Order: sequence, then C-alpha cells, then structure tokens
Amino acid sequence: MIKCSTRDAMAQPGSELTNKLRSLSSADTCTDGRAPQVVETHMSWIFLCSAHVFKLKKPVRYDFLDFSTLAAREFDCREEVRLNRRLAPDVYLGVAPLLQAVDGHLAIGPVDSMSGPAATDRAADESRVIDWLVSMRRLPAERMLDAALLAGTVSTGDVDRLGDRLATFYRAAPVIALDAASYVARWNAAQRSNRAVLQHPRFGGALAVATLDRFDRALQHLASALAARARGGCIREGHGDLRPEHVALFATPVVIDCLEFNCELRQVDPFDELAQLDLECRLLDAPWVGPRLIARCAATLDDQPLPAVQALYTAGRALLRARLTAAHLLEPDPRTPAHWLPRTRRYVEQAQIALESIGAD
Repeated sequence: MIKCSTRDAMAQPGSELTNKLRSLSSADTCTDGRAPQVVETHMSWIFLCSAHVFKLKKPVRYDFLDFSTLAAREFDCREEVRLNRRLAPDVYLGVAPLLQAVDGHLAIGPVDSMSGPAATDRAADESRVIDWLVSMRRLPAERMLDAALLAGTVSTGDVDRLGDRLATFYRAAPVIALDAASYVARWNAAQRSNRAVLQHPRFGGALAVATLDRFDRALQHLASALAARARGGCIREGHGDLRPEHVALFATPVVIDCLEFNCELRQVDPFDELAQLDLECRLLDAPWVGPRLIARCAATLDDQPLPAVQALYTAGRALLRARLTAAHLLEPDPRTPAHWLPRTRRYVEQAQIALESIGAD
C-alpha cells in the first residue's frame, strides 16, 4: 500500500507533489483572490473556494483502487463526474488539467465539461499536464443534511423529497445480474474484512468480538433471505456511500460523492444503502429520518425487504463503518488519531442494537 499525506508531501521541498499542493493552496486557485480552505481526506485533497471546489486525487494505491499514475487519476476524475451527475447533475462541472509551464509555474487549465466531444487541445503548447482535477460548484454548508440535522432545520417535506429523488434514481438504475451465491459470498467476504481489522490487537475487545460473532449467526440465519433479494433482481448500481454529509436539501435534493473508483461497491440493494443513511442519521440524534425515508422509497418502488433483513443491512453497514473508521489508526501517520476509536465504538454499539432487533441467536 502506498500512502501520501499532506504532511509527507509538504516535507519534501521541491517535489512535484509539494508544488501542486502549494500552488492549489494559493489565492490563484480562486476567482475572488482568497486562498481556498484545504481539506484532506483519505484519498484526495479538496480546495474550497467561495463558489467552486477543486479536488486533487492522492497518488495512492490500495487493494481497492490505484491512483498511482497520471492516467489512472484522469480516468477516475472523469468517472467521478460521470457517475455523480446521476444525482447531482448541476454540481459536477467537469475535469480540469493542472498545467506546468516551462518556467515551472502551475495553473489550472480550462474545465472540460464532458458534455460534448473530448477536448483535443488540452494544454497550451508550452505547458504540460501534470495532474487532473474534478471541478464542482460549492454547495452551501447549511443545506447539507448533517448540518441541517444538527441545526434542527430538516422538515418532513425535506425527507419526503429526498425519498422521492432516491426512489426515482433506484428505479432507473441498472439491475445487476448477480447470482444469489455470489451476493451472499460478498457479505461473508466483508465480514472477514471486518474481523481482520476489528479483532486487531489494538482494537480487540469483548464488545467487538461478541458483536462480530452475533453478526455471523444472523448472517447464516438470513442467508436464504439475502439470496432471495438477489434472485428477485433487487441489486442495482447505486451510489455506494449514502451519508448525510453527501446530501444537499433543495427543492430537488442532490447527492454527491458516490464511490466512483470501484463498481462492485456500488452494486447494492437500495435498502442496504438506505440503511447506511438511517444509521448515520441516528448517530446525529435524528432517528425519525431513516424510517420515514425507507417507507417513502418502499412505497414508490413497491418493494421492501423483510424487517430482519433490513436490520441485518443496518448491522452490516455499522460494522463496515466501524472497520473503516478503525482502519485509520492502522495507517503509518493517521489524521486526528483521537477521533477514530470512540467513533468505532459507536458504530459497533449500533450494530449490536440492530442485531438485537433480529432476535436470532
């Protein structure tokens, strides 16, 4: 695994990556002449201007993605725009080259909106493309679902409109021809990955072990019900990472930041994705949102899993989030290390609550 953090990059004076970050962090990036706010995520650096956002992919390689080459980063930028336009068509403006002139000066080139033929002259004659950026409109922070829930400004109408938007999306999404055995096998593989991290000596504890064991029993008990969902054509190409911070509440809600880098992670039962959004809203002290949203989608789609399957989806999502959260602490130089373990425990607790509602032991 290759990892590169902002601190790693900025500690290498004169390196190409250092120059990219310093250039994009300068006031030249924004049209109003103000330096952007810079946010580092696991796989990207995000440069927030007053009205626009640029995203630079980290040159990293993991088991589930490879951004280690310029061509791979360009491809992923274009996939991010293409796929996210399904639920946020006016937010994703296109991709832009990061250019380096012969004098070493860096500049952002013109945005390719991807709405017509690909640009043939991507850079000026005396410049070269050294990286690629996703260009987006900046969404107002107060309209994001997580912020709105904390502020107490989310209405039932907001949730109903989101449910209608998602149901329309799922109805139109391609059905994934995944056989029942393969669908169940994916669940078992994910559980093995959960155990590999959550039973690491650094995290192993009675709560995590007991919850993982209980999930194994529930998964075995409900394997035939999961298989029936696959046989019934319920697996769709969805979003992959449906969380409150990815939802903007407008008259027509938009959802950003789908998992563009791995198609298998987007191949989901819609009610599995909705379970994740329900879970995250519960952690924001809004337990009413998920059930209303799920009921709205179920009515529109004329479909709903068994209650025990819905609970298993919630428990599975909680353990997945616990694993991904805890995994930050296994990185060589984790960001905000004090943040991750308490959050891991909260996810494990939510998994346990969901499993208790199933009743199979």
